[in-house]
Amino acid sequence: MTMAQFGLNEVLGNTAETATVRSLYPPAENKYSSQLVIIVERKEDWASYFPSEDLVTAKEYLERPREGATSKRVQVINLCRSYKYLGHGYYCSLLAEAWGHTVIPSVKTISELARKSLYGLALDDLEKTLEKTLSNNIYAGAEGFTLSLYFGRTHLEPLQSIARQIFEAFPCPILLVEFRKANGWQIAGVKAGAMHKLREDQEDQFASALDGFSRKIWRVPRSKRIARYDLAILHDPDEALPPSNAKALESFVRVGRGMGIDVEMIEKKDYARLAEYDALLIRETTSVDDHTYRFAKKAESEGLVVMDDPMSILRCTNKVYLTDLLRSNKLAMPASEILYKDNLQELQQVGERLGFPLVVKIPDGCFSRGVIKVENHEQLLKATAELFEHSVLLLAQEYLYTDYDWRIGILNRKPIFACQYFMSKGHWQIFNHKAKGADVNGECRTLPVHEAPRAVVELAVKTANLIGDGLYGVDLKQAGDKVVVIEVNDNPNLDAGIEDAYLQDDLYTLVLEEFVRRLELKRRGQAW
Repeated sequence: MTMAQFGLNEVLGNTAETATVRSLYPPAENKYSSQLVIIVERKEDWASYFPSEDLVTAKEYLERPREGATSKRVQVINLCRSYKYLGHGYYCSLLAEAWGHTVIPSVKTISELARKSLYGLALDDLEKTLEKTLSNNIYAGAEGFTLSLYFGRTHLEPLQSIARQIFEAFPCPILLVEFRKANGWQIAGVKAGAMHKLREDQEDQFASALDGFSRKIWRVPRSKRIARYDLAILHDPDEALPPSNAKALESFVRVGRGMGIDVEMIEKKDYARLAEYDALLIRETTSVDDHTYRFAKKAESEGLVVMDDPMSILRCTNKVYLTDLLRSNKLAMPASEILYKDNLQELQQVGERLGFPLVVKIPDGCFSRGVIKVENHEQLLKATAELFEHSVLLLAQEYLYTDYDWRIGILNRKPIFACQYFMSKGHWQIFNHKAKGADVNGECRTLPVHEAPRAVVELAVKTANLIGDGLYGVDLKQAGDKVVVIEVNDNPNLDAGIEDAYLQDDLYTLVLEEFVRRLELKRRGQAW
């Protein structure tokens, strides 16, 4: 028995004779289970591995019945000998996507690998780290070499980080990466490899990588109960101020289990695994220029239901955009002006128009970061000089002090919770990053939505509806009869003991039910 056979045998069962395998067309009662389809161009290409009913030839796959093709969740691994344009491999991926199947490689990956002008752009940042990595290993004195990757894995541990990043850029079962040394190390080429050309030792590596790539798809269930859907929650366990605390994340997992949803925590390093899931919930502070936005984009491109979606992140993380949006829709907000780095004359007049004190903000700040209150013109010049180092546009707003801010949680255009966030002790903001311990942020009070002022809730809903139909937290200030919008958060806090204080488990249920609703509509080919 070769290691290649052993690797797949471990996945499919203890022995070939007792292997538990799934049919290409499972019984109707298992309609929520994932199907695995492994496509090979010829049956003999699989000769080194144990037989599996999940295995089909390209011809069998392309000729399969079309009826109900999009009604089931299907995971496809396309191992055809070639992905050339209009060939068997190309058509298998193309039609897999047309039928709503999740396939690796996708047509997008196939197209990008065929043109160096496309894949070269994706590797620009990676090449900057090559010199440091390759100058300290066995290839230090070489002029070039080719690295074989199997589902993003290599047996050369020092190169594993590079291998993973290349696979994340081009998810393909087998990749051949050519490195050349010319005025420093460069990636000279990336192309898809073929399983039938693997040597015996490479077959062992391939089997091990296939085993580890997506165990969840083909692992034999421990119980007969099969989750309806798989939801990934992106989080950072080391984040200082995460949108959901550990207990809230545990509640998502527990409540999801009761609803038949398999909720799994993932991190930044799990980018390449996104296609395994049906949906993504981001519970990490989002930013357009970091991995959270890339996760949202990739999830959307893979057909996952994602909150919050990339467009919501783009719209919510920039206060300049929000200011123009509110102004054009005539919704109440503090008097605001946009400051331009190249128009310093405006700084001479903005204080006169808005009055002092006023607040200067960087467009994409969060948790009160990048927000400075200035008392006079001198402080304004100092604050803008500091913030203009990070952005060519700043936002200046009139200063409105209240004992607390309202936060109204909106999900699919409906309010689901209402909170009062009180200012940090002795400070003018909710978060005081210079304070220590419990004084960093103020107290919170959560109450039923119907007990919040009607004007506050109505303005929050109108504002969130301008962004989209996702999950948002709208921050507002109320002074007497005056209610104004401060900002909209695309991934509002859902913390145990705070936002769930009134609804408790029902808060997590509402969010998960919305995912299920969208997934059910998606399964039926309907828009939500």
